[in-house]
Amino acid sequence: MTQSIDSTPVLPGWRHLYSGKVRDLYEPDLPALGGVHPLGDVVLVVVSDRISAYDHVLSSEIPDKGVVLTQLSLWWFDQLAHVVPNHVVSTQASAEPGDGLVPDVVAGRAMICRRLDMFPVECIARGYLTGSGLADYRASGAVAGIALPDGLVDGSRLPEPIFTPSTKAELGEHDETVSYEQVAATVGDDTAGRLRDLTLAVYARAEAVARERGVILADTKLEFGVDPVTGVTTLGDEVLTPDSSRFWPVDLWEPGRAQPSFDKQYVRDWLTSDASGWDRRSGDAPPPLPDDVVERTRDRYLEAYERLTGSPLELR
Repeated sequence: MTQSIDSTPVLPGWRHLYSGKVRDLYEPDLPALGGVHPLGDVVLVVVSDRISAYDHVLSSEIPDKGVVLTQLSLWWFDQLAHVVPNHVVSTQASAEPGDGLVPDVVAGRAMICRRLDMFPVECIARGYLTGSGLADYRASGAVAGIALPDGLVDGSRLPEPIFTPSTKAELGEHDETVSYEQVAATVGDDTAGRLRDLTLAVYARAEAVARERGVILADTKLEFGVDPVTGVTTLGDEVLTPDSSRFWPVDLWEPGRAQPSFDKQYVRDWLTSDASGWDRRSGDAPPPLPDDVVERTRDRYLEAYERLTGSPLELR
């Protein structure tokens, strides 16, 4: 379903472990570091400029997207520090190979993070009805087994935010929404309750922060793991970026239609338009994005950062 990721940066002092749709994961090259990393059991998370849609990694990249996602995640981790701990250990960069710091070549789009034992669940909070949640609602009147009131439309605000978890799909596969009971059967009742409560607490805090800045946080996807040293449930991966969340301008919100957005919905919309000539049901890879779609998508990512943080992103 998805195009292969052909290459990843070679980073002295780090050994490539895995590449996802957007992120490249490295572990310390311990022999080069004298057998131990100074920061403990860590990984290096490098965010690329790749963009994915409809379970495909597109051949086109969005310039500076990796920096936006990394810097926005770091900003949100600070905003959420009193809600839940996160996995970031350091972003300090160095041009010297083998010192265990972030290599200068990926500075700004990489974080050294504590290695977590990740839960096999995508933790999704929805405060508004759209996307796959809207499709489920139209089919059954419910999302993830949670019955919702009649008469809701695209963009409707829900009576209260809901927890709608999904499976973690392999690269090229599609996440599937599951019920809370299915999560509990997988990770246990106590853990399922903790994941639900943390997800909704993060959403509540982030929704309030975004709204103060004229932005609606419609929904977001989070990932959690256990810190093997402390045993504490910890927020991992990225958080509250245009890749994992839907952001809408408050002043243009109008239920009953697709909302203007600061996320990659612009790419999805072009891919499913007549202009792309692509049939998502065909199994074929999507076409390259036109230059104007790339530029406008980049502008939306940068605007999301500036609106939320209150400052323009400093690019190298």
